Amino acid sequence: MQFAFPDFSGATRRLILWNLGAYFVLLLVTSAHVVQPEWILAHLGLYPPNLMVGQLWQPFTYSLVHLNLVNTLLQLLGLWFLAGFLEQMHSGNWVQGLYVASVLGSAVAAVAIFVVGLQLGFPPPLVSITGCTGGIFGMIAVIGLLHGDIEFRLMFLVGIKAKYLAAIYVLVALAQTFGEQRMYAYAQLGGAIAAVLYMRYAPRRGFGLELSESLYGLRNRYYRWKRRRAASKFQVYMKKQGRTVRFDGQGRLIDEDDVKHNDRSRWN
Repeated sequence: MQFAFPDFSGATRRLILWNLGAYFVLLLVTSAHVVQPEWILAHLGLYPPNLMVGQLWQPFTYSLVHLNLVNTLLQLLGLWFLAGFLEQMHSGNWVQGLYVASVLGSAVAAVAIFVVGLQLGFPPPLVSITGCTGGIFGMIAVIGLLHGDIEFRLMFLVGIKAKYLAAIYVLVALAQTFGEQRMYAYAQLGGAIAAVLYMRYAPRRGFGLELSESLYGLRNRYYRWKRRRAASKFQVYMKKQGRTVRFDGQGRLIDEDDVKHNDRSRWN
């Protein structure tokens, strides 16, 4: 049973601070009348018509747009609980990648539904999607699949298994696809699908660490190639001087005296 919030550390803390920092920045600029909330919704939120005309940053910024105190508080508490729970069993890089994949998956789903609706002659309602509900929904789906038998307290009173809680969220979202909030519902379902794909195909330690290690491996292979190339040139030069030198497969000089000593030691 989960009764308390997890530790506020690692990827969980980073995700909370990113969203919390964005909330206060937007609060300051709107309070100082630098920009109006409507401008933020149209240009920083996920507003498909503006995205279609070149505002390609919206899938990366909409999850950081929080303009309502109560909604922001509920979302960040949910994010703290879910991300912290996952981070107890998975690496921080993996949890952070899961969140990003869910947020981007939500954006892709919302834009796809908007485009399909226009093509079929049934345009969806023009709303600006904001907040990190896509990332939260993705985490709920993954917890339901990976840790479905763990029980949580629903409203701090009734125990419910994670897999049933995830199923309830999915059913509610499906029901909402027939209402006025269907764009949000499609976005949440897209976040869940993206999270499941990430869970099945992403490296266990996250794409960031995997990419970093791949780049280091590529750099090391390049240095080994340069060392072997230099060794080959040195062999040609020494051969012209009447001497023979040998190098191993890594381009390191082989000491003939050590080789002879090791051979004698082996036979003695």
